[in-house]
Formats: sequence, C-alpha cells, structure tokens
Amino acid sequence: GLLTNVTFCKNAYDAVSGADAAVFVTEWNEFRHLDLVKVKTLMKHPILFDGRNIYEPRKAKDLGFRYTGVGRS
Repeated sequence: GLLTNVTFCKNAYDAVSGADAAVFVTEWNEFRHLDLVKVKTLMKHPILFDGRNIYEPRKAKDLGFRYTGVGRS
C-alpha cells in the first residue's frame, strides 16, 4: 500500500530519536515549544531544517545544531 514507508510516532521527541535530521514544516505550538537540548541529545546528527522559521537561528546554532531556515541567510 501507499503507507508502507511511513512510521507513526507518539510525539515529536519519538520522531527525532535517532534521526539524521529534523524538518519542521508546521508552526503548531507542539513543535514551536520543543526542548531543543533534549531534541539534540535524541538525534543521530543535530541538523534542523526550519521551514516555518519557528526557531531562533542563533539559539539553535549556539546549541550545536546545523540550522537552515527558509529565507534566512
């Protein structure tokens, strides 16, 4: 079927656990208020693609993320 390559997760932290990168394409509060320190410890590689510019680039970079925001330098 169409959903054979989809993995459903309990929450955002479960979704980033072991991930090579995280891509945020929504600005829902559930994602806007994540504990980025916890996110970084769960990820295999701390890479954030912020498609909605919900995170401050300097803060993400200071925490050790490779951060890319849409329309941001």
